Amino acid sequence: MDPTYTGRGLRLFRPRRGGGRVTATPVALWAEESLDTDPVASSWPSLPVSDWRETRDTLQLCTQVVGKVRLANAPLVNHWWNSTLYVTATGLTTSLMPHSLGRSFQIDFDLQEHRLDIVTTSGVATSVALTPRPVADFYAEVMRCLGELGVATPIWPMPVEIEGAIPFTGDLRHAAYDAEQAHRFWLTLVEVDRVFSTFRGRFLGKASPVHLFWGALDLAVTRFSGRPAPPHPGEAPNCGPHVMHEAYSHELSSAGYWPGGDSEGIFYSYAYPEPDGFRDFPVGPAGAAYSDELGEFMLPYELVRTAEAPDRVLLEFLQSTYEAAATCARWDRAALERRT
Repeated sequence: MDPTYTGRGLRLFRPRRGGGRVTATPVALWAEESLDTDPVASSWPSLPVSDWRETRDTLQLCTQVVGKVRLANAPLVNHWWNSTLYVTATGLTTSLMPHSLGRSFQIDFDLQEHRLDIVTTSGVATSVALTPRPVADFYAEVMRCLGELGVATPIWPMPVEIEGAIPFTGDLRHAAYDAEQAHRFWLTLVEVDRVFSTFRGRFLGKASPVHLFWGALDLAVTRFSGRPAPPHPGEAPNCGPHVMHEAYSHELSSAGYWPGGDSEGIFYSYAYPEPDGFRDFPVGPAGAAYSDELGEFMLPYELVRTAEAPDRVLLEFLQSTYEAAATCARWDRAALERRT
């Protein structure tokens, strides 16, 4: 897998557009609310990409196997929200999924005990060990377990959003699993999920859950203006145009955390369609910047992790980049935002 791949969350091309009414909420208002006064930097783990790149790439492919099982069973929800995974007290989950045979089931990554748990509502369950093994072996064992539990789910065994991807069935290349690094990744997601959830709660309009897109292994939260968007012109590897059209059917401001790049991962924020003035809008904190290459604002995870008050720093980034999108695109902010 190419560690420099940047097609995270189906975001490759973002035409620009504006329109609507402008209102404003000072960033400082939200930056001060609902935050602990004690620094919590020690709870944000260090996670250098160089230490766990091989484990990350293998784990991403394993989440794609499980995510495709959810996608095959769960009914379509706006913007493919039926395909995502969620952070839990032990790792990641599909949440409960219906099956065509009349029973329901759930798949959980336990990143404390390092196993994949498959549980059905009929009272039967099994586990798959998360250990160093080829993706092809993991895929085969998961498919076998689903069949034995009576919830067999055929999936298209081709990874998405990855250039030069190897089908799950023949992937002997990706076989790393460092339990400590996988655990640290989950601890990171726990912290990010908490702050993203605080940010999500400030919005009265349509907003996504805080959820993990396995296409690029990024945790994201998205706000919507309520207006339709022009058809998305781009594609990601092994994703047809219909995928983009559903993902970007409505005007949005999206932020997330991606464990990629050359350091410790990044926080990102982008608008679709990108309105005039967005990339030049002043945002915080110091260290945040707009990437012309990626078409989004970026903030290094390390800058948040090492800050005296990480929550405050991350919330400033989320709020100010949202304001860049909502102000430049003239969202009806008075109707969409929760006021203190």
